[in-house]
Amino acid sequence: MSSKPTITPLTSLSVSRHLIPATSKAPNTSIQQKPLLIYHSVFSSTYTTAIERHLRDTAVVVPQWRYTMYDMSHYHSTTHEVLCVSHGRARLCFGGEDNPERVESVVCTGDVIIVPAGVAHCLLEDIDGAFEMVGSYPPGKAWDMCYGRPGEEGAYENIAALAWFDKDPIYGDSGPVLDHVTD
Repeated sequence: MSSKPTITPLTSLSVSRHLIPATSKAPNTSIQQKPLLIYHSVFSSTYTTAIERHLRDTAVVVPQWRYTMYDMSHYHSTTHEVLCVSHGRARLCFGGEDNPERVESVVCTGDVIIVPAGVAHCLLEDIDGAFEMVGSYPPGKAWDMCYGRPGEEGAYENIAALAWFDKDPIYGDSGPVLDHVTD
C-alpha cells in the first residue's frame, strides 16, 4: 500500500532539539549552529512507499535509500540528512561515543531525524531487529562519509558552505527546521 500518510499536525508535534559541541573527530553542530532535531511520531502510516511519496511531494529532500544506520560513528560534510524511521526501534548516538555531551536517543517507527552536516551519528542498538529508515537529502546533494580521520581536512569548509533548508522537509513552508534559522 502506498497511500499518502497522515502526519501529526505541527500544533501537536513533539520535537527534541540538541546542539552538540565539537570533538576531535567531528564538528557536530559547532560550525553552523543548527540543531539536531528529532520529530517524534510524525507519520501515523509507516508504509515506506507512503513516506517516500510524502517526501517527494514536499519536494525539499529526495529519498535515496532504505536501510538501517551504520554502527560506526560517521558524519557527512557535503549535505544535511533527513532520516524517517519506517520500521522498528533503535538506540542511536549523536555527537560521537567519546563525547561526554553526546545525545543518545531511542527512536521508533514514525519519527523523523534532521541531522545537520557535521553531526556524528551511529547505531548503538537495534532494539526490535530489522530497524529501517528512509534516508533523504536535498536535491542534487550526495553524501560523503567522514570518520574524523587524517585526510578529511576539507570537511569543515564543506560544512560551512552548505545552505540550510528553505522549507521544512516534512511540513513545507513552516516547521521545526525553520525555527532556529540563523545566518
